[in-house]
Amino acid sequence: MTTPFRMPAEWSEHEGCLMAWPTRTDLWGDVLDTVKGEYAAVARAVAAFEPVTMVAPPGCGDDARTRCGDGVTVIELPVDDSWFRDSAPLFVLDGNGRRAGVDFRFNAWGGKHTPFDADDRVSGLLLEHLAVERIHSDMILEGGAITVDGEGTLITTEQCLLHPNRNPGMSRADIETELKTRLGVTKVIWLPYGGLLDTETDGHVDGVCAFAAPATVVVSLPEDPAHPDYARMRANRAVLEVTADAQGRPLKIIDIPQTAGADIAGTEVEVSYLNFYLANGGVVVPVAGDAKDEAALQVIAGAYPGRKVVGVAAPAIAYGGGGVHCITQQIPAAQQIPATQQNPATQQTPAVRQIPAAGPTA
Repeated sequence: MTTPFRMPAEWSEHEGCLMAWPTRTDLWGDVLDTVKGEYAAVARAVAAFEPVTMVAPPGCGDDARTRCGDGVTVIELPVDDSWFRDSAPLFVLDGNGRRAGVDFRFNAWGGKHTPFDADDRVSGLLLEHLAVERIHSDMILEGGAITVDGEGTLITTEQCLLHPNRNPGMSRADIETELKTRLGVTKVIWLPYGGLLDTETDGHVDGVCAFAAPATVVVSLPEDPAHPDYARMRANRAVLEVTADAQGRPLKIIDIPQTAGADIAGTEVEVSYLNFYLANGGVVVPVAGDAKDEAALQVIAGAYPGRKVVGVAAPAIAYGGGGVHCITQQIPAAQQIPATQQNPATQQTPAVRQIPAAGPTA
């Protein structure tokens, strides 16, 4: 049975954006101060388009407020880590525009970091804070593992969702059924590969492709034959070339051939241009300070016409294993549909509350 709720596309109107403040010293080490600066820069860039709520661990709120400035709301909740694409709730809307949040389980990408119990609970705490209805799922799922078009289609990777460290008791069919049930999709497109070097997330799809519009997908396609994902991303693209979406439409594919590296604390990291955040009227893109940055931003601008494209330096975030998309989670706007257009079978009083206006809070 499918849910009356569906997960809207990331380009839908947002009420705001959720982020979490980095404090995990065993992950960041000597780059912790640098990465705080990058998180704050991302928060300010997103806040130019829509309200941002930054969640800081208890006692760390003042640090986040000082670095992010008055344009970002800071609240304190128990969290272990700072990757809200994966540990925050996935928001869905029903046919009347009523909003809920799906609270999937979280196990730190197969137990790669401990502790993670606070991150497993934070989704429920956020929904309580926002006064948004909670929908529980026993399945382990990170938001970076999926991309949806809001019209019934979801793309993921076999490398991640079928990894035995996530849901060993669930078959591929079981996982697909849960995705359809909780997120309101009707078709799941399985790509074989995530990034070869993406050992942190086991190959999240947000390093591979993203929906840009209905029946349109932006794909990472490294142009250098020596790149470790040169053949793998072409294998993924080949699947998309012959696959229709949930509405039966062939997929238009836009390639991002640029790749860029940076040195952080003596470690060479790749900054993924694909790992961007769609804000209201904008796209916030991680950049490396590389000569290829501008060409990649132009490709993204062409994929999302009418949006202002903003590059934000993110090498330290890449050092931790992610990008701008990984540290953000959109809250879609609850829609107000006239009573004459509502579906009586699903009509209920909305259990939602607007996010407070951006600004520091106690």
